Amino acid sequence: MGWMAKRRLRTGPTAALPAKPDPDELLRIIQLADPGAKRDGDDIVAADVRVYAPVEVEGELTGGELEKAWAVRVAAEGPLPVDFFDRYLAEGLAFRLGGLAVCRGEVSDPADDSESGPAVIVPVRPTVEELAPLLEQEEEGPAFTAGDIRAMLVPEKGQPPSVQELLPFATELTAIELRGEEPVKLGAFALELSDALNGLAVDRWRFRIEAAEELVAPAQPAPE
Repeated sequence: MGWMAKRRLRTGPTAALPAKPDPDELLRIIQLADPGAKRDGDDIVAADVRVYAPVEVEGELTGGELEKAWAVRVAAEGPLPVDFFDRYLAEGLAFRLGGLAVCRGEVSDPADDSESGPAVIVPVRPTVEELAPLLEQEEEGPAFTAGDIRAMLVPEKGQPPSVQELLPFATELTAIELRGEEPVKLGAFALELSDALNGLAVDRWRFRIEAAEELVAPAQPAPE
């Protein structure tokens, strides 16, 4: 790969993956972030971004963290994506496929962030009474608890493509942010809450969750 090709890879957030992703699996995962994502030749178009076909690169892209990687670059189509959708898409792909994220020359492992968690997005801010069967409000402050899980209700920033189906009915798009020590337990509770409140369970990058285990990053394969 020539120098110019490496430079182009750095013009947008990139998921650096330890193995070449299956094209159908890549599309399936991207559709969790935007159900309207579709193929355009070898690329995938989602919301306001283009996800370029994987390109094999040397370890320089990840600062030597991976000896070789498959780079999946995300670039804006036209104006810059709203609400950092391009960056979140690259980080979410890296997490789900056991890779690293490269953004503005900085390499990060999305699996290292233990302070963030999933959320349930609902079209209308729920009342304390509506939450009572599953969440108990703390005596002081706006937080709620369910055993060792804590929850906060916050206005959802922007309109993530993953929750478009809620928007025709939304009057106050709200995120119930969940925090705890056990990702699978958090995921199971998020799915339970989403069913009870007619919302959508998402991970911290606003990819829809279909199973609790999706909140656990896959292990990277050992070097050959």
